[in-house]
Amino acid sequence: MELCRNHTILSEEEAQTIIEMAAQLQLIADVSESDVFIDCPLADKGSALVVAEAHPSSAPSLYKTSVVGQYAFVQNEPAVMFCLLSGQSVIGSRGISQEQIAIQQNVVPIRSKGGNVIGALIMEKDISEKLEQEKNVTRLMETTEQLSETLLTVAMSEGSMQSLMHEGIVLFDDKECVTYTNPRAAEMLKEIGHVGAINGYPIAQLFYGRLEGSPLIGHKGLIHQELQIGHVSFDLKAMSIYRDQREVGGIILIRDISDIKEKEKQLVIKSAVIKEIHHRVKNNLQTVSSLLRLQMRRTKLEEVERVYRDSINRINSIAVIHEMLAFEGLETIHFNDVVDRITKNIISSSSKPDQNIYPKISGDELILQSDVATTLALVVNELVQNCVLHAFGERRTGNIEISLQCSGTIVCVRVSDNGVGFEAANHSDRKGHLGLKITETLVEENLGGVIHITSDGRGTDVLITFPLSKAQQKEDESA
Repeated sequence: MELCRNHTILSEEEAQTIIEMAAQLQLIADVSESDVFIDCPLADKGSALVVAEAHPSSAPSLYKTSVVGQYAFVQNEPAVMFCLLSGQSVIGSRGISQEQIAIQQNVVPIRSKGGNVIGALIMEKDISEKLEQEKNVTRLMETTEQLSETLLTVAMSEGSMQSLMHEGIVLFDDKECVTYTNPRAAEMLKEIGHVGAINGYPIAQLFYGRLEGSPLIGHKGLIHQELQIGHVSFDLKAMSIYRDQREVGGIILIRDISDIKEKEKQLVIKSAVIKEIHHRVKNNLQTVSSLLRLQMRRTKLEEVERVYRDSINRINSIAVIHEMLAFEGLETIHFNDVVDRITKNIISSSSKPDQNIYPKISGDELILQSDVATTLALVVNELVQNCVLHAFGERRTGNIEISLQCSGTIVCVRVSDNGVGFEAANHSDRKGHLGLKITETLVEENLGGVIHITSDGRGTDVLITFPLSKAQQKEDESA
């Protein structure tokens, strides 16, 4: 109660709700076998205060000392701040604790009787063992194919299981001559010209000398090779068979991958077409931008010129995305490069001739899907444009800092300047400001995020927080 009264923005009734929830923390900690905390919002919406905690009595705690009374900042606890600002739960976010332990964090909002978010209930659990198990499963999956082939080799040497294989099977002796082929292998070899009996054929001749540089007998481990013979593509895997620690021959598994290779060719063609489309879209956008620039030079009205310049910068921001997609041929974007190009373009085109504005980009390497990157590029364009046009007034120098952070499923983008602030720039009425209205719409409707703005005589700080889409999360996990 003392912490809530002296440090947070909660009323007496809201603080009492927090105390009632805190009374249940030990039970929640024991049932979930997690460290449990309650964080309450402060007047500065970029931070919160830990007002209660409980540690499981049935499992080890992640914390050696109490954290009650400590502050939680958006840089270290993005999921907590997103929950407090948006009122949405964040389930399954992964991170690293203060003791450098891998944890899973679940955050749910605590609401007052009136429905306002007055705190966040946080459950943190050690998942180091779980991560190790996941790594073991991954390693096991990687070796499954090789293990299966080893078991198959033993079974084939005893003369069983031939009919269960989808691949073609070729057995050879210690002189590398064919001793057996299953029906599937005979069909495949017929496609490359072997019509008659194959038993006794040297392996080298079987594939027209393509394996001469890779002797099978005496080779340790698995040989894996792809062959293109005419219009047919084969995937070959070969290994030796041992008896009493002596090589007595080997086995070759043959898989026809002609269809796969044809699909790969089609994908290459489609990728080239998509890159060309992005390239042409970029060129068309630049053409539109050039036409608008010509129109801008013909007007003598400052307000009309400003509208033209804003539109040109927005079009160029989208063009940057298509240019990168055309160059890389991927559907994901390294967003740090986009921010760098947008910022430099706006400063060069919109700053006053006698002004020196210095941009700084920091934080994590942010890789986004193209649709998310396009939306966020427009958001960054509006915010940087506002900084350049309004933040510094008649000052000769100014600084703009853009910070990008990604923690689990939450992305935070902060754009700040050391300018004169909204009031001095005659923008105290934020609702009527078109650039901010565009930014708020893009963040809330397209990204499903929240935006928080603070401004005073020392500058303006805009914090955008939004969750990654499920499709983006799956791509990141697979990467």
